[in-house]
Amino acid sequence: MDVLVLGAGIIGLTTAYYLNRDGFNVTVIEKNSDVALETSFANGAQLSYSYVAPLAGPGVMSHVPKWLLDRNSPLRFRPSLDPATVCWNLRFVKACNAAQSNQTTRELLSLSFLSRDLYHEMMQQEAIAFDHKRAGKLIVHRSRDSFNHAVEQLDFQRSLGCEQRALSVEECISLEPALLRMRDHLSGGIFTESEESADCYLLAVALKKILQQRGVTFRFNTSVSRLTADSNRKVSVHTTAGENLTPDHIVVALACDSTALLKPLGIAVPVSPLKGYSLTLPIEQAASAPMVSITDYERKVVYARLGERLRIAGMADMVGLNRRIDTSRIEALKQEARNLFPEAGNYDLATLWTGLRPATPKGKPIIDATRYDNLWLNIGQGALGFTLAPGSASVISHLLRGQALPFGKNVFTLADA
Repeated sequence: MDVLVLGAGIIGLTTAYYLNRDGFNVTVIEKNSDVALETSFANGAQLSYSYVAPLAGPGVMSHVPKWLLDRNSPLRFRPSLDPATVCWNLRFVKACNAAQSNQTTRELLSLSFLSRDLYHEMMQQEAIAFDHKRAGKLIVHRSRDSFNHAVEQLDFQRSLGCEQRALSVEECISLEPALLRMRDHLSGGIFTESEESADCYLLAVALKKILQQRGVTFRFNTSVSRLTADSNRKVSVHTTAGENLTPDHIVVALACDSTALLKPLGIAVPVSPLKGYSLTLPIEQAASAPMVSITDYERKVVYARLGERLRIAGMADMVGLNRRIDTSRIEALKQEARNLFPEAGNYDLATLWTGLRPATPKGKPIIDATRYDNLWLNIGQGALGFTLAPGSASVISHLLRGQALPFGKNVFTLADA
């Protein structure tokens, strides 16, 4: 059977990988000149299997006034009267409660643990060099209140299979000596030994090569202009090359661009772009750069070592489909990093990046069929796209083949996004 995958980010590529493995004839359409040139290009680089709690949490709303007033806030909102944005915001607010947050966390963990198993299987079967490292992840807390709350959540996380432990300030520094200068500003940390880091872009490039060798066709510099449906509920893809394609199956993996494309078909997907930023700099003093992946909880900044490079990522700006690099946000991110790891590398030589995370109100991806017989969705992974990619792709392949999912009932439906 022929499958057309729309999008060659990490979600589209892993979708193509598992569909090809499971016997489908796959073609990938991508508007850019190569794979992973947008959201997947320079993300946070953390494979965060255990730390998947959604942004919509019980404590979020109390921070909103401060975020609105602070120009350097890690989260920035632009007020909008756009109906879709207003609807997304209202659904987000509704999801900001402990019961929903815990339920979403349970569901995401089932998908992230599947992804972890699939990544490990992939690395055993394929010769892929993508700066993969398992050094664990340390979430450092500056505030005593936030640290105490994190400690209270440990039993819940452990009950779901997460191997995490609380560390004192001294234990944090013993684990990661590069944090020494932050001793007086920390209250403690939560360490997850099983977490990993890697370069998403390098993985994407490797997957493209593997897929091409196995007969997958890539159509670069080709945009999807529109989707249309016939009276038999079959969808066709119209491209900027003047083609009208009606394959057996279509999988939409276009992240934030999916919303406008699907709307004319009457499919309203609650996916909103959360703009993030990153810096990638050459490490100059190895001992001054962290070996362990670090998340600065209050500042919402992550640090991951990629070979001889340090990736620094953060911010979440709700500013629509704006892919322009905001220099003020880059400078704020750079200043946070300099404060924490001033001698880690040459910040003046940092490579700058911005990307749009495709977020749903509850923080759950949409991996689902549609009302159309040949149209499927694999979108909305938000900031967890790299982590959830193989699991999401495996789910889509199971759905297309009519097979039961590894974790039972599909909880990643459009209706429950």
